[in-house]
Amino acid sequence: MPSAPFNPWAWRDPSALAGGYSGAGPDDGPADGPAGGADGPDAPGPGTPIDLVGYWVEATDGRIGSIDRASDDTDARYLVVDTGPWILGHKVLLPAGTVARVDHQTRTVHVDRTRQQVKDSLAFDPQEYGQPDYQQRVGSYYADSYRQG
Repeated sequence: MPSAPFNPWAWRDPSALAGGYSGAGPDDGPADGPAGGADGPDAPGPGTPIDLVGYWVEATDGRIGSIDRASDDTDARYLVVDTGPWILGHKVLLPAGTVARVDHQTRTVHVDRTRQQVKDSLAFDPQEYGQPDYQQRVGSYYADSYRQG
């Protein structure tokens, strides 16, 4: 059966927002937490609205920056990532389709692109990002890199 075409603006796996929990069997007991009992924030449960602003973003080969803005628009879900000192003063628009998984315990979003692929992408343009032409160019870049990567 052929796979569906890649849509850069849709979550490829909406369950990725749940943090990628591993399954538990009926005989499994509660997971052991870290020593000292300070295990950080709980991951959200199913159906919990999630605000990813402030989460770190990791490429396949290292940290990119942190999420400055997140959109849940029906036809164009995306993250705006502030790259900080890595690409000074630069923000990038990452379509939701680039997200591989979300780790709520470490507040990290993992994307399936390299740092160089992100660096080579179009810069986030606050005046243009809502325009269909800009979204088409960004979407095409990531769709092409998805096919190549």
